[in-house]
Amino acid sequence: MSTMREMQIQDYEQMMALWQDIDGLVLSEADSKDNIEAYLLRNPGLSYVYEDNDKVVGTILCGHDGRRGFIYHLAVSPNYRKQKIGHQLVDMSLSKLQAQGIDKCHIFVLENNEIGNHFWTARGWEKRSGFYVYTINTGQEAAIGE
Repeated sequence: MSTMREMQIQDYEQMMALWQDIDGLVLSEADSKDNIEAYLLRNPGLSYVYEDNDKVVGTILCGHDGRRGFIYHLAVSPNYRKQKIGHQLVDMSLSKLQAQGIDKCHIFVLENNEIGNHFWTARGWEKRSGFYVYTINTGQEAAIGE
């Protein structure tokens, strides 16, 4: 039996196994169990898993900063693709963002992630240009400036 439900930290091990199996999905320290749990607590009702017979086969990690929504780790097991599971997960998270007054959502997709880029383009998401994304580990800037 297949169901979609809100993501819980108890899903972590299955989610991590799925994420590690997805080409183009990059994991980092931000994906530790403690960090994911904190993210879910800060963003209740926005992230979902799709299960088939109690096995997590799809995920969407979603949240917002009070102004803009962000999607991370939309993932569907390759054996379950072409069944619109990703579409259902995205639609659920977007509707929940909209209900909270968030009218725009972003996702970061690596340039070489062909499957991911095709998915988002086919869904009508607009590839942005005209800006760069800069990243730094917190605490690092002070050390550079000294």
